[in-house]
Amino acid sequence: MKKTLALALAVVMSLGLLAGCGGGNNSTGGGSSAGGSQPSGGSSVTASIPDAPEGGGTVGVCIYKFDDAFMTTYRNALTEILKGKGYQVTTVDGNNDQSKQNEQINTFITQGVDALIINPCMTSAADSIIATVKAANIPTVLINREPTADQMAAYDRLVYVGCDAAQSGTFQGELILETPNKGDINGDGKVSYIMIQGDPENIDAQLRTEYSVGALKDAGIEVEQLDLQRGDWDREKGQTICANDLAQFGDQIEVVFCNNDDMAIGALQSIQAAGRKVNEDIYLVGVDALDAALNEVMNGNMTGTVLNDAVGQATEAVNQMELLLGGATYSAGNQSVYVDYVKVTPDNASEFVK
Repeated sequence: MKKTLALALAVVMSLGLLAGCGGGNNSTGGGSSAGGSQPSGGSSVTASIPDAPEGGGTVGVCIYKFDDAFMTTYRNALTEILKGKGYQVTTVDGNNDQSKQNEQINTFITQGVDALIINPCMTSAADSIIATVKAANIPTVLINREPTADQMAAYDRLVYVGCDAAQSGTFQGELILETPNKGDINGDGKVSYIMIQGDPENIDAQLRTEYSVGALKDAGIEVEQLDLQRGDWDREKGQTICANDLAQFGDQIEVVFCNNDDMAIGALQSIQAAGRKVNEDIYLVGVDALDAALNEVMNGNMTGTVLNDAVGQATEAVNQMELLLGGATYSAGNQSVYVDYVKVTPDNASEFVK
């Protein structure tokens, strides 16, 4: 309900802003792959602003690591959008090392970039990152890893753009509830599952883990957690964890929840090696709707996934950056803009293939 109210307020405020500024560049997020998904939360502009710039400035983009499959799609979209608007873009790889990323941020500040877009290596580093960009008075968009509202309130030229991870977890649970037996393959009255988690320090991993199972509980389904292991978003780790669990628990495993698609594809390899058949004697769900996962969903080798709209988020990140460059400031508690997730099943997976 809170998010719905936030959306309504954001829409009203955005319309007022556009009317007062002659339109600007504040179009909502939503890539073609999502059919134009809309932000489900908004930011409250507390100062009148001129039209957003038409491009031509310099932007520093910090990505937590380049070899993350989802963030590769995201950064490529960011680069294309920014260059298309005439910005000079430099994108750097943090190699999942927060100390290295801190140095990169400081280097961008020394170079005098006009704006920063930062995908933090560690959510716990948010206070330090925010203090650094505030001291330099640089408009900053944080992406993919969301700080707390209290942390963001320290700087009014800061906004977060991402998705509501709780929604993605809920959608994973709903994918299981939509199967003929609601995940209870062996008919014993409960759903026995393993959870392959991303980085547990990441709020997305925490919420996907909680809400995927929560959706089953809310539907009155009894659940049994057989195992929960940290897979760090990595395909090989997903494969290893699933292989070990299959060896230990065997046919007891009815559902494999994975916080992202890369780990789910790794899990699928172990499921197939064990002679199990997805959607017959085991269910498997992921998040991101990577091309490889979409192919597996269409071929019946994954129960489903959840579109994490990289293009839509990249579009909205640039929109928000341009508002900040135009002079926007944001009030405490209203500094997060969300782009909706979308459930992906065998019936609609082909719509999202690029």
